[in-house]
Amino acid sequence: MNLHKTLATVSGMTMLSRITGLAREILFARAFGASAYTDAFNVAFRIPNLLRRLFAEGAFSQAFVPILAEYKNQKGDVATKDLVDHVATVLIWVMVATSIAGILATPLIVYFIATGLKYNQDAFDASVVMTRIMFPYIGFMSFVALAGGILNTWREFKIPAFTSVLLNVSFILASLFVAPYLDQPIYAMAFAVFVGGVLQVALQIPALIRIGMLPRLYLNPMIGLSDEGVRRVLKKMGPAVFAVSAAQISLMINTNIASRLAHGSVSWLSYADRLMEFPTALLGVALGTILLPSLSNAHAENDMAEYSALLDWGLRLTFLLALPCAVGLATLSEPLTATLFHYGKFDTVSVDMTGRALIAYGVGLIGLILVKILAPGFYAKQDIRTPVKIAIGVLIATQLMNYIFVPWIAHAGLALSIGLGACLNAGFLFWGLRRRKIYTPQPGWRMFLIKLTGALFLLGGVALAVARHFDWIAMRAHPAERIGALLLVFAACGVVYFGALMAMGFRFRDFKRVGR
Repeated sequence: MNLHKTLATVSGMTMLSRITGLAREILFARAFGASAYTDAFNVAFRIPNLLRRLFAEGAFSQAFVPILAEYKNQKGDVATKDLVDHVATVLIWVMVATSIAGILATPLIVYFIATGLKYNQDAFDASVVMTRIMFPYIGFMSFVALAGGILNTWREFKIPAFTSVLLNVSFILASLFVAPYLDQPIYAMAFAVFVGGVLQVALQIPALIRIGMLPRLYLNPMIGLSDEGVRRVLKKMGPAVFAVSAAQISLMINTNIASRLAHGSVSWLSYADRLMEFPTALLGVALGTILLPSLSNAHAENDMAEYSALLDWGLRLTFLLALPCAVGLATLSEPLTATLFHYGKFDTVSVDMTGRALIAYGVGLIGLILVKILAPGFYAKQDIRTPVKIAIGVLIATQLMNYIFVPWIAHAGLALSIGLGACLNAGFLFWGLRRRKIYTPQPGWRMFLIKLTGALFLLGGVALAVARHFDWIAMRAHPAERIGALLLVFAACGVVYFGALMAMGFRFRDFKRVGR
């Protein structure tokens, strides 16, 4: 398998997802701006999203994929299909129970996560209603996470990468054709989440049928729990839940803090997060997606040289492509925010506040992406305890940084704490891999970083020099010109950065890699 080609395929699908996601945010910003009600929606959406990441995608995938790869490589199709059936049965029933309990306890959950909303009863009530509408999304995404783990193990990366496009399309259609007809237009976005979850489930089924791995669900969950493989997955999920929950608990605390700052703070962070997700998804998520099955196979075959080489390849690509994105977010925060969101109810204040959060995210972007590359180095070896210990320490450090940064720079301090915490996380993960000799850097890293640093300084200088020639706020009345100006800045930055790298001897073929 050509990993470079696979990365390009997954990144392409992810790019489509992020473009449609950006379109949805542009329409959302234009229609609703940043207010107590947009904060209410973002809080409501964050609750099922948090549980989805905690139980379905994050912890589940990290525990399930390595064991599934082991079954596929060593135990044959029948045993693998039985494992899939039994894991699916247990997972779905747990998520159904979680959804029902969540719907019943929604007011308490919203109060706990966003205490600041209690000062605006209308916004609090709206958040409760929207959370209840969206809670079944957890169950839908549990099945999607299961399907994604299976398809990725079978090297079918396109469908899982494309899936989130359907949620974005649902958002876009709801904002255009449903919201204008509701007494409370923001509720349309909650219904869009529910419909988007149904569509994502429907997309997985034909792909699973094609490889013969569509799960058979049992009415009695005890059938699944009696399977030794399921018990192994659950045993691995325990530490994995703690590992993922550390980041999600940090996010939950940050949401609570933001809800007590100025109205719009949760939304400003959400808009900045959407822009930050472009590089994290295209690089971190895409690389992590293809690395975990490849690393699991190398571990199953006890090929430590291949294991280390895969990690080295992922790290070099991350530095090569993530660092210029970080520089871009930091130097072009106003042009990006103004060009994409500064329309309709999204005012100048929101441009400034979102831009501040974007700069703060840019500082820690490399850490956010590196964690997604380094953590699979432990998960593929079925070692989840080490990332757990690191994540708990990072959670404490992040909240200590909030104590310092939030009084100083308000909501941007929350973004800065998350980014710097991710850098700490990545640093400890790297140290752990090196100490255990799981990862040994390939030759040439020192010169690679020296050349890269030179190109990054040139990139930052060009970005600042070209961008300052335009009044991004005043160009609101001329959106086509503003978009053209931003594309011009991007073009100048790209030519300078990649031109400098080529002049210093970087070649595309040096980053090709073939995996198993």
